[in-house]
Amino acid sequence: MSNLLDQSVSAFCEATAAKQSTPGGGSVAGVAGALATALSEMSLNYSRGKKSFADQAELHIQLSSRLTKLRATFLRLIAEDMQAFEMYQQATAMEPGLARDEAESLALSACIKIPRDMAEQTLTLLHSLESLSTCCTKWLISDLLAAASLASATCDLCDFNVRINTTQLPEGDAKRDILAASTADRKTARALFESIEESVEL
Repeated sequence: MSNLLDQSVSAFCEATAAKQSTPGGGSVAGVAGALATALSEMSLNYSRGKKSFADQAELHIQLSSRLTKLRATFLRLIAEDMQAFEMYQQATAMEPGLARDEAESLALSACIKIPRDMAEQTLTLLHSLESLSTCCTKWLISDLLAAASLASATCDLCDFNVRINTTQLPEGDAKRDILAASTADRKTARALFESIEESVEL
């Protein structure tokens, strides 16, 4: 799986469809986030340098740097998600005992943290798209909206992964806080998408 991201889209889809644990929902969330970022970058690249957006030239520069970093982050998180799940599988295969309990706890923490990190990056992406929506060439508005919609869906996927993984946590404030934060991020992502959609005209 280590070189999966260097393979074709077709190979990734085939690997996802196969009867194997990774890539799964977490990896697909990361791919969706990376693609949403790439679409954002395309919308930006067609808008940069336009005379009509001369006043937003500095904003375009800032967004370009931010989006490049975001895309790289999503790709890194895809690999980390697959590694975390493989760690969990290895932990559950260990002999019962303290070492197994510690390994499972460590892996489970990673399986929860990674989609939470993805959600955070997704919100950053959506805020960037909100800024770009005011200075994007009209021919790329549909791509900008596609990026925002895909980003919102990415946050949905992250929440699903958090919810399934937190079922293995004991009841208590820590679990409730994680779930509340994940739900709030998902709602924020949806609100940002709707705000972007309302602010532009196709």
